[in-house]
Amino acid sequence: MIRGIRGAITVENNDTEEILVATKELLEKVAEENGIIEDKIASIIFSMTSDLNQVFPAVAARELDWTNVPLFCVKELEIEGALSRCIRILIHYNTDKKQDQIKHIYLKGAKSLRPDLVEEEEAHNGR
Repeated sequence: MIRGIRGAITVENNDTEEILVATKELLEKVAEENGIIEDKIASIIFSMTSDLNQVFPAVAARELDWTNVPLFCVKELEIEGALSRCIRILIHYNTDKKQDQIKHIYLKGAKSLRPDLVEEEEAHNGR
């Protein structure tokens, strides 16, 4: 079965290196928390807010050697008041896990997008 795994992270600046480092951090954390194996990834969709335009975030996945995974980058909708400088991912993953076993990851300023998940994770980790 294919499940969607969501995640997001923010950066301080519209800078190539900062975007790539943050995207790798997010991908690695999602992979770690969900036990992701590259061969089971069906595809990944990346989005960035319009204030980020220095590099495709998919480059970070290629730099992690995810060379056979289909990747697609899109621009996030411009909604007034939305979180800025944000990179989002949606990984389509082949797994036997139930929906409630999937761990969606929100880092840095993106924690504000899903405070319910952040609180749940912190409670689980004893924070």
